[in-house]
Amino acid sequence: MIMPFVSITRLRVRAWRYLPAFIIQAFRSARQASLAPGNLAVTLLRDANLTFWTRTVWSEEAAMRAFMLAGVHRKVMPRLLEWCDEAAVAHWNQDALEPPAWDEAHQRLQHEGRTSKVNHPSPAHRRFEIPAPSVRNELKFK
Repeated sequence: MIMPFVSITRLRVRAWRYLPAFIIQAFRSARQASLAPGNLAVTLLRDANLTFWTRTVWSEEAAMRAFMLAGVHRKVMPRLLEWCDEAAVAHWNQDALEPPAWDEAHQRLQHEGRTSKVNHPSPAHRRFEIPAPSVRNELKFK
């Protein structure tokens, strides 16, 4: 029986000047994820205040790790250190093949997740305060 592996990320772009490059690379990374072996679902969510969420579901953790370390995603990761002032990630196995609801993703991120390194952390990043997504503008790739 397959135990899908879920990955949730939340990134906040720290300045408008970084937004165009961030958006382009986010779409390129989402496309890469949707085509990656073992990927079951990819969703991007545009939230308020230059905040963006990703929700991916994988057949197994190894598939997600292989995606992370390859292609566009690997190349853009170092740039997020400068572009973002908030970054967090959570991973877990679940029974369902369907992606978790955004409310569950938020709760898991807040309670089980961790911050990712950024060069210019906001006060909220330092306190690990993650507001629930308030905008329901999502794009499903798969």
